[in-house]
Amino acid sequence: MKVAERFGPGHRVLVTGGAGFVPSHLVDALIARGCTVVALDNFVTGSKENVAHLLDRPTFTLVEADISDGLPTHHPALAERFDAILHMASPASPTDFAQLPVEILRVGSVGTLHLLDRAVADGARFLMASTSEAYGDPKEHPQRETYWGNVNPIGVRSVYDEAKRFSEAATMAYHRYRGLDAAIVRIFNTYGPRMRPDDGRAIPTFISQALRGEPLTVHGTGNQTRSICFVEDLVRGILLLLDSTETGPVNCGTEHELTMRQLAELIVSLSDSSSQVTYITRSADDPEMRRPDLTLARELLGYEPTVAPEDGLRRTIEYFRARLG
Repeated sequence: MKVAERFGPGHRVLVTGGAGFVPSHLVDALIARGCTVVALDNFVTGSKENVAHLLDRPTFTLVEADISDGLPTHHPALAERFDAILHMASPASPTDFAQLPVEILRVGSVGTLHLLDRAVADGARFLMASTSEAYGDPKEHPQRETYWGNVNPIGVRSVYDEAKRFSEAATMAYHRYRGLDAAIVRIFNTYGPRMRPDDGRAIPTFISQALRGEPLTVHGTGNQTRSICFVEDLVRGILLLLDSTETGPVNCGTEHELTMRQLAELIVSLSDSSSQVTYITRSADDPEMRRPDLTLARELLGYEPTVAPEDGLRRTIEYFRARLG
């Protein structure tokens, strides 16, 4: 299966959360294609540093705004029609779940509805960035898109899980009843340069600890698993879905499944650290297993991840090494 490039020179694309970790890499890829990109971010978790290299580009505009309050009407870059809208905005780490619960719920509900209305008005392709957290603590392994999940709707992680599940439901409602050209991607654990060192996710936490010579704090026994995807692989998968006519949901990630203990030990080794692995209390509703079934992505999009964990982690470690001095 080969998907032809659908969005390139002459096309205008809006990316919400555009100064965040994954979205900023998407912005780079769209700019490289020749798209004109408007990135919207309120900088609660995003950083201007992630897009600073684009600020002088005539095909790039950065708008500071909160999509939960609607699209600003005063900005000229938002007045023109968009060909595609990628809704990537949302705090997404365990630290954010505790510190920004209402913000997460708002951007995944009213924020999504604002963008869906705009996509219908513009006749734009709308891509909703969902998450593997939609599966909760899964009873199916690996997780297929047909699996409805095992989510605690009132747990500490529920603000993110349920916001994304609402966004999926809203996207499908607009697709079915308002004719919206829509797509949903379920993103699995992704890592790479531009992650926040203090965001609470395992890889930036382990790398920061290893580079500082501190103990790596693994939750529980460390036997819980995650399948880790380097950001370049994820971006390629998202763009394949964007270019296609598929609606999904479609899983995107890799099958490189590691236990948290294995991941911590690998990071210690790759960073040439003397740190030891220690164990702390496991957080509530922490999923036991996480690995995508990529059958649909392969069959519908021709997607195939290519970056091995060792290679991606080395590149990520060097990024953090430069930042941490």
